[in-house]
Amino acid sequence: MSITGFIYNQYRRVATGLLRRRLLKQSGPERLERGDWGRSLASPTEFYLDCFRFFHQRLAPELREHRHYFEQERRGFGEDAMHVMWFLLFREFKPASFLEIGVYRGQVVSLAALLARLNGIGCLTQGISPFSPAGDRVSKYERDVDYLEDTLLNFRHFALPRPELLKAFSTDPAAVALIRSRQWEMIYIDGNHDYEVVCKDWAVCSESVKPGGIIVLDDAGLTTMYKPPLFATGGHPGPSRMAGEIDRNQFREILQVGHNRVFQKIA
Repeated sequence: MSITGFIYNQYRRVATGLLRRRLLKQSGPERLERGDWGRSLASPTEFYLDCFRFFHQRLAPELREHRHYFEQERRGFGEDAMHVMWFLLFREFKPASFLEIGVYRGQVVSLAALLARLNGIGCLTQGISPFSPAGDRVSKYERDVDYLEDTLLNFRHFALPRPELLKAFSTDPAAVALIRSRQWEMIYIDGNHDYEVVCKDWAVCSESVKPGGIIVLDDAGLTTMYKPPLFATGGHPGPSRMAGEIDRNQFREILQVGHNRVFQKIA
């Protein structure tokens, strides 16, 4: 790293810490209800900051602990506010089936299992991932991690039931067959970020989510009014472009938390 890069990173780290502390001096909402979700689309930055404050000031300790665990040793990506998004979705929809495309080390798929337990619902929890350091145009991953075993280890850490995991790329025939094997209630697309692959993932998932079901598209906020704070990102070009092409006669957008956008299939 150059000296300029080092100085910039140090500046950003300090500025980020100051911003987070300043934001948390302000009280966030005591509750976030379904009626508040429209505000996430009209004022996405304001709603994101409310979710950030809610995470630190109101969210259940078990969920904050889960996020903290995955932040350690770079076990997971994402942002604090995203745990609030999943909390809201599971509280509202109580899905009986959940599919994640692109597991990495299991942060979201284990969060789904944890939320199912906390909400007292039976939820089939499934993941599709290459469980390898395979990246894309915008992502590079560590090569010295056994991603499959690490995901299972992280489930055991939280005493969660072993998930159903398929080791495959989402475009492999086995993965496509699995996606099409049922009508899913909730799907999270967080795999390869290249536009062509995101389009293929959306095409098969949009056919395989049940009417009234949910698809969450990760890293898709670049084309919205959302302006990320220093500690957040707006997403990537591929998913953001794909989000703009979704047929609004088939899906309506119901929630946005940062770069995560939530679409419900019209019944």
